Amino acid sequence: MGRSNPIRINTDWFFLEMETVSISFELFPPKTEKGRENLRQTVRSLGVFNPDFFSVTFGAGGSTRDHTRETVLEIQQQSTFNATPHLSCIGSTHENALELLRCYKDAGIHQIVILRGDRPSGILDIGEFHHANELVSFIREQTGDHFHIQVAAYPEMHPESKSSAKDLDNFKRKVNAGANSAITQYFYNMHAYLDFVDRCHSTGIDIPIFPGIMPITNYERLAQFSSICGAEIPRWLHNRLQDFGDDTDSIRAFGIDFVSQLCEDLLRQGAPGIHFYTLNQAQASTEIMKRINL
Repeated sequence: MGRSNPIRINTDWFFLEMETVSISFELFPPKTEKGRENLRQTVRSLGVFNPDFFSVTFGAGGSTRDHTRETVLEIQQQSTFNATPHLSCIGSTHENALELLRCYKDAGIHQIVILRGDRPSGILDIGEFHHANELVSFIREQTGDHFHIQVAAYPEMHPESKSSAKDLDNFKRKVNAGANSAITQYFYNMHAYLDFVDRCHSTGIDIPIFPGIMPITNYERLAQFSSICGAEIPRWLHNRLQDFGDDTDSIRAFGIDFVSQLCEDLLRQGAPGIHFYTLNQAQASTEIMKRINL
């Protein structure tokens, strides 16, 4: 599909065959039995697409951290799917990080997502790691090449970065520390992703960068998430969604159409796969997967 003002992109290191496209789904650890049963159903529903893995977000506090571990181990041990835990710097010490790594290694887990993380309310001690590259280095020192390490990437720049150049430098530090691949913050501007990948490649970063995709089903919730994480909702998309007002069915139908087309365009342009932020709901991701014939 053609693009105006083409961005040069070298796709030599991308998976170019549709049969090798990687699909993954992100979940968060539930806190109630009802939430746990809903997550199990979500895993069963999305499992029909044979994803490469289900990732599980990380809670910095003690109890929420335990919920992450419990969810990861249940998926890994009680299903046929690969579980990929998140581990963030915030709230992590050398001791508890090593304990989790040993637990995951013993459970047969070979992939992990490393993030700096955001400080949740009530957490005063940010831990012994201050930047994601420090945690990546620690994991490499302690476990060698056992884990495939994924890190975060920000096509539209991390909200705390002072410039896109500094943001790229921060990303490169994570890669140099030993990251194998990256998952991006969600975005709705394909050009931002293509430009970011092109800039990475021009600076010698050659790891696969998987686009993170957030299905659009609820505009108010999406706007709230985006204001917190710094993801941009393009003006035209913002206006279009606002035009629907309280018509949630129309918002959802339009969102499925738009995100499905975005995924198709990304794959045609050489993206190595798609990582869906599911919010523990299967239906929207299922519809999109069926639309793009994966």
